[in-house]
Amino acid sequence: MKKTSLNDIAKSLNVSKTLVSLVLNGHGNTKGINADTQKRVVEKARELNYKPNLLARGLRLGSSKTIGLIVADISNKFYSKIAKRIEEVAHRHGYNLIFCSSDEDPQKEIELIEMLRVRQVDGLIISTSQDNAHEFLRLKKENFPFVLIDRQLPKISAHYVGVDNYSGAFMATEHLINNGYKKIGFLRILPGHLKTINDRETGYRAALKKYNIRVNSKLIRDVNYNIVLDDVRKVLIELLQPPQSINAIFSSNNRIAVACLECLNEMNIRIPHDVALISFDDIDLFRFSYPTITSIAQPVENIGETAFNILLENINDNSNGNRKQIVLPVKLIERRSCGAFINHVRIRSKNEVFEN
Repeated sequence: MKKTSLNDIAKSLNVSKTLVSLVLNGHGNTKGINADTQKRVVEKARELNYKPNLLARGLRLGSSKTIGLIVADISNKFYSKIAKRIEEVAHRHGYNLIFCSSDEDPQKEIELIEMLRVRQVDGLIISTSQDNAHEFLRLKKENFPFVLIDRQLPKISAHYVGVDNYSGAFMATEHLINNGYKKIGFLRILPGHLKTINDRETGYRAALKKYNIRVNSKLIRDVNYNIVLDDVRKVLIELLQPPQSINAIFSSNNRIAVACLECLNEMNIRIPHDVALISFDDIDLFRFSYPTITSIAQPVENIGETAFNILLENINDNSNGNRKQIVLPVKLIERRSCGAFINHVRIRSKNEVFEN
């Protein structure tokens, strides 16, 4: 079916296209168009099922009232909660939200940025997977509004909202140490260039150093984003057996922690009796799992709302003024997965039994 145009509405009412446009864009009163005429235009537009061309309107007005959100993994509860909060706040301000997932693929992220710009979004909020600042330096040069969240790029001065990853990791590791755990495995998520994860590793190392515990690089293991469950299973089989024989696991994000829960259950390894588990980032599952999981909670809603407010200021101002770098505090949520260390630990795999 042919799409209804402004001209179609104008012809059916025997009025000008300009008059119809003024009424449907909310300028009828300011242009002195009487109420009855405005009512007729609106009713006719509804009758003919008129749908405005938002892209054309955005080009004409210089604003589409739409923003884009790109996250690394929309299936991750951390990012989906941020997206929900941004959508809520954006709606209150009359903005629509288009959100996309880069799946930790830097090239896909660049393509998504271009796609959203073609759709005339007014600005972007991005949790980047890039290992350099080239794309964002280009956006900055073009004075295009954007805010980075969760992940910061050190070599660019850009609006950013994130959390204190170092302090959170220090807090998590210290909590394990204070509960008697000394052989703590740290599971990092790849890609390895992410400053977020590097700051968490630095916090882990600093806590060990504070309590005079030697940092054993063999207890720090990488987990690939694309094969989390398989990598976690492989890593745990190695770390739980001699000579490593860890008695605690610090997961650098919630996806790894969930995989740990699944794998430990498969191996009949009890938490915290056989091994303690703590996660950076808290999700609802951790409140209901058995046992409940101790975690470092990030202020997810605050991240989303703060990022949108900064972006809105940038859209309205469109200047290259001072860049806001917001680092929010995290907090330790104590649950049952980090109980006091039990000296005699039985660790079971499918084929063998190890005793420490």
